[in-house]
Amino acid sequence: MHITVWGNRKPLEREMWENTQDGTPGSWFRVTIPCGIQYDKTWLMNSIQSHCGVPFTPVDFHFMHNGAQFFVQEASTASALMDVSNKICDEESRKVCIPVFVSPSAAPYSVRDKLKPEEMEHLKLTLSKRFDVSQQALDLRRLRVDPGLLGHGIDIILNRRSCMAATLQIIKKNFPELLSLNLSSSKLNQLDGLSDIIQMAPTVKILNLSKNKLKSVWELSKMKGLKLEELWLQGNPLCGTFPDWSTYVRAIRDRFPKLLRLDGQELPSPVTVDVDTPYVVKPCKGSYFGSDKLKRQVLQFLQQFYLIHDCGDRQCLVGSYHEQACFSLTIPFHPKDPAPSSLYEYFKDSRNMKKLKDPHLRVQLLKHTKRDIVHTLCVLPKTQHDFSSFVVDTWSQTERMLCFSVNGVFKEVEGSSQGCVRAFTRTFIATPASYSRAHFSFNLCIVNDELFVRDASPSETQSVFSIPVPTPTSSSMHTLSQEQQDIMQASSTRPEVNL
Repeated sequence: MHITVWGNRKPLEREMWENTQDGTPGSWFRVTIPCGIQYDKTWLMNSIQSHCGVPFTPVDFHFMHNGAQFFVQEASTASALMDVSNKICDEESRKVCIPVFVSPSAAPYSVRDKLKPEEMEHLKLTLSKRFDVSQQALDLRRLRVDPGLLGHGIDIILNRRSCMAATLQIIKKNFPELLSLNLSSSKLNQLDGLSDIIQMAPTVKILNLSKNKLKSVWELSKMKGLKLEELWLQGNPLCGTFPDWSTYVRAIRDRFPKLLRLDGQELPSPVTVDVDTPYVVKPCKGSYFGSDKLKRQVLQFLQQFYLIHDCGDRQCLVGSYHEQACFSLTIPFHPKDPAPSSLYEYFKDSRNMKKLKDPHLRVQLLKHTKRDIVHTLCVLPKTQHDFSSFVVDTWSQTERMLCFSVNGVFKEVEGSSQGCVRAFTRTFIATPASYSRAHFSFNLCIVNDELFVRDASPSETQSVFSIPVPTPTSSSMHTLSQEQQDIMQASSTRPEVNL
């Protein structure tokens, strides 16, 4: 059916289009929001309603592919929705430019195939028999062939939005504390109807979707926001679309960050920020740590990291990064700038988002995995950091995550720019090593590393390196303190352990 983009139609064309409708209460219109799956359902519908000239009740809201869809009645409501297109703003009053498409439609499935009151009663009795009160668990496996339904000629196909909607309505009213829902072997090939589970059964922590026909992980995005702790997907075609287990886990955790078990296997503790009760350390002037314990932890890590970075084999830094860590380097430099810059050696790895317009290159310059990161660090110029210049700001801390930044200067000690002093800011997001899947000689495990490098100002250059520092040669180990040598020796001899 032809889709009309209301935002692009002239008033006269709109009036002519409306006159082609019969205007009766039975008229239905489909409203489509392309890429609607990326928005929270509640926020999206509230935003559309706030910009719509007339109140309306969306019927059969669901996600389909990457978009969102619902239905409304009467041409006047459809006409009012045309003015919503590209006018929605986010919480900071910035236009999001969400297009809204409207077209005439037959009645939605949930209306056409709506269960009769007596059918709803039989479905309710059937679900009650399948409900385990002690476990707050509901087993809907092979619901279609349940004798309690077949005996009354009721055909419940959970792949139909109308049947799933009826089931969720009963769950909301009769099992409000539901913790576990089993939908395995239900021949589900899409989860449009299950998108309402976030509103209808928000307490569900365990969901079994095994042995269905789900082909794409995007189907799970329709339930994004559900705080699942255990999920079963084995037996679905989508499981075969991932090259390995770790990629599979990451894709599922993108949708359900609090997941602890997948297909019966325990997962490592997720590295997430508890946005409900975080302990946030407010930034302040100069170094700030929040506590002496945190200060010791951060300074120990920085000392070890930069001693290896400056005077040792940088390959040993692989033990400080998570297996899937990210790293990016940025410099305030572009090859077309009229003034030459000594930062040219850094340019090939720079991911300056203000000047880099190629989306493919943006992705390419974001280094993933600890081995790619360390390879990048190894080809950067040899350095000597001035520890006395470091200013550390520990700006966020939770039980499982630590965010801190360090500002300072370093000197290049080899190559054409030998003796040049650089200023840097480096932001680390790390998790305590005890939360990772291996034991390191490092006390923190980096999951994100952002490095900004610029030419130091004259005052920064004059105020540092008042004491001669060793260059990273084979003899430099003899100029380090015994404590520093012990750290270097432990880091270089400890075998690498995968995270």
